[in-house]
Amino acid sequence: MSADVFASTVYFRLSIAGNSLGTFHTCEGLGAQMEVEAYNEGGNNGFAWQLPTRMTWTNITMTRPVTEDSSKVLRWLDETVRQVEKKDGEIVALTPDLKPIVRWQVIGVVPVRWQGPSFDPSSSSAAVETLEIAHEGLQAS
Repeated sequence: MSADVFASTVYFRLSIAGNSLGTFHTCEGLGAQMEVEAYNEGGNNGFAWQLPTRMTWTNITMTRPVTEDSSKVLRWLDETVRQVEKKDGEIVALTPDLKPIVRWQVIGVVPVRWQGPSFDPSSSSAAVETLEIAHEGLQAS
């Protein structure tokens, strides 16, 4: 019998160039798509070759309730505006007691969108922020 443990709740820690931006509750968009080009070989009518051409990576969107780490995201955005420089990062999936499950190296990270919280005193929902990043690829580590 396997001793694998599956976490029912997962958190995600985001670091850019070694600087932690904190822990997020959701992480969407860890994905890639390989574009293929069909090549029809002369005399072969049974199939067309499917040749890989380019890998495209989806943007990653992370959300969390507003915390003291929210200011770290704004500082990173400000640094990027002042000097546009792609930096590598890391996303680490964590168990509820913050033990690492898996790590992804994120290559060439740039911010795409930050959405701050909406404060509505008539709502009992938590104030949430969303960060969307683009990148040039993922590597498991």
